[in-house]
Amino acid sequence: MKELIEHIVKALVDNPDKVAVNEIDGEKSIIFELRVGEGDLGKVIGKEGRTAKAIRTIITAAAMKQGKRTVLEIIE
Repeated sequence: MKELIEHIVKALVDNPDKVAVNEIDGEKSIIFELRVGEGDLGKVIGKEGRTAKAIRTIITAAAMKQGKRTVLEIIE
């Protein structure tokens, strides 16, 4: 899923080389720390948070197949 998040976010931002995703895989949950370059945070969150919500929906659906819960933290 880490690669999927990177692929989606790199297509959205102006500085794709500054996108980094850290995945912390626990027993019952997966935490993703998404770092983006300065000025790209708004592009990842999107208007009214719609883009971030769509990314969260995708990773939640993928994690459900593994029986895990997901958390996505977006950091500039």
